[in-house]
Amino acid sequence: MRKDHETRKTEIIQSALDLAAQVGVSAVTTQSIADRVGIAQPTIFRHFKTREAIFHAAIEFVASALFKALEPVLAKTGPADKQLRKLFSVHLKFISKRHGVPRLLFSDRLHVEDPRLRETVQNIFARYIGVVSSILKRGAQQGVFRTDIDPDETAKFIAATMQGLFLQWSVSDFNFSLQEQEEKLWNYVWAATGHR
Repeated sequence: MRKDHETRKTEIIQSALDLAAQVGVSAVTTQSIADRVGIAQPTIFRHFKTREAIFHAAIEFVASALFKALEPVLAKTGPADKQLRKLFSVHLKFISKRHGVPRLLFSDRLHVEDPRLRETVQNIFARYIGVVSSILKRGAQQGVFRTDIDPDETAKFIAATMQGLFLQWSVSDFNFSLQEQEEKLWNYVWAATGHR
C-alpha cells in the first residue's frame, strides 16, 4: 500500500535525524536516507527538492513537536518555579529520544553552510527564550523568583546552559542520561534565580 505524502515525509525526516545521530550530519546523503526508509532515491525528491530542504524540515518538525510537548506545561498557572522545573523535565525527556537533534544543531551545516537554517534555529531559540522569560517574570510576581534579575537575559543563559548540556551529551556519544541531569540543572538555575 502506498503511503501518503505526509507519512512519507515524516519517515524521511526521522531517518535523516537517526542517521545524523549515527554517522554525523555531513555523512548523511539522500541515498542513505532512501536506503533507511526503504525507498528509491528519486522518491526522496518527490517530497523534498534538496538534502538541505530535508534538514530544514527536520528542524521545523522537531521544534513543532517540542512546543506541542510543552503545551500542557505552559497551560498551567500554578507556581512558576514548579512550571519551569517541569519544562526542563519535558525538554530533557524530549531531546533524550532524539539523538540526531544535537548533532544537527552543532554541525557546520547549521553554523556556516546554511544561513537560512541558522536563521530558522535562531527563531526557535528566541521563542523558547521568550517562554522561559515569561515564566521567570510570572515567578517574580509570585515571589518565587528574584526580582533583581533580568528575565530575558536570564532566560538566554538558561537556554545556553541547556544547549551546553546537549552538546556534552552529544560529544560523549550519548553515554549518560539527560533525564538524570534534571536535578543538577534545576539546582543550578534555582541557585541563580530563586527568591531568598
